[in-house]
Amino acid sequence: MEINRITVFCGSSYGTERIYEEQALQLGKKLAAENIELVYGGANVGLMGKVADGVINNKGRAIGVLPHFLKDKEIAHKNLTELILVETMHQRKKKMDELSDGVIALPGGFGTLEELFEMLTWAQLGLHKKPIAVLNVNGFFDELLLFMKTMVKKGFLKQINFDMLIVSGNIPGLLEKMKNYKAPDVGKWIRKDNV
Repeated sequence: MEINRITVFCGSSYGTERIYEEQALQLGKKLAAENIELVYGGANVGLMGKVADGVINNKGRAIGVLPHFLKDKEIAHKNLTELILVETMHQRKKKMDELSDGVIALPGGFGTLEELFEMLTWAQLGLHKKPIAVLNVNGFFDELLLFMKTMVKKGFLKQINFDMLIVSGNIPGLLEKMKNYKAPDVGKWIRKDNV
């Protein structure tokens, strides 16, 4: 699968461990090295700012998508290749999806998880066939992945849909898995006789 642009969802904070910031910067650097454009939330704060810095400082292209109300809070990154302003958070996700060939989530909070799960839900419903991945920095997503396995075990999520999520703690390995991704051809609905 050819990947020219990747949307990155991540925290607007730095988190408690320096490795989160370091890996955000390294991801940006790797995207630039592979000539993959970054699409992200447009901010200059937290991991969001670091991944953009990693791209920009290595002569890559970074496209930010930011709602007007957040730009007014003066958090827009000043050195982006392009800044696209939208009205709502939903329009932001929709535009980011339209612009990208895949998704990576880094550590973050509610917003990051909401964005990740919306992209997974859209894939599950067949609205797109893009690779969706988490960079599992220092085991950050371990408990979430365990809970998702509970969803499978309890009959609320098909194994094939769980398997749509690409997971790696290693940036080159994650990108390689994304390039080799093939979306499943099954419907979402779980029937009682399939559980």
